[in-house]
Amino acid sequence: MSAAMQELLSILDLEKLEHNLYRGRSPKLDWQRVFGGQTIAQALVAAQRTVDPDRHVHSLHGYFMRPGDTKVPIIYEVDRIRDGGSFTTRRVVAIQHGQAIFSLEAFFQAEEGGVEQQ
Repeated sequence: MSAAMQELLSILDLEKLEHNLYRGRSPKLDWQRVFGGQTIAQALVAAQRTVDPDRHVHSLHGYFMRPGDTKVPIIYEVDRIRDGGSFTTRRVVAIQHGQAIFSLEAFFQAEEGGVEQQ
């Protein structure tokens, strides 16, 4: 596995701080702000860790509110909105310096058979 792939997997491996609370870090690069794709991916990882493994992401919506600081870890707070029979809903807020920098709402679905369309 390449060093770049190992670094990516390391960045996506969030530290669990508490129930529904995770900490992510940024790569050690000289960027002005956190890359948005990193924030989205880490928020989705945090949400996924609170969902049954048989449920896969169905859709998500994200909103950037402030630029992220690459020198400070990002705290991801997961709100378990709903655990239904087929769907699970999570809201994640990414926090730095005590303020929300990003918000994600993710919907997960259990694998179900049915009609397939293309």
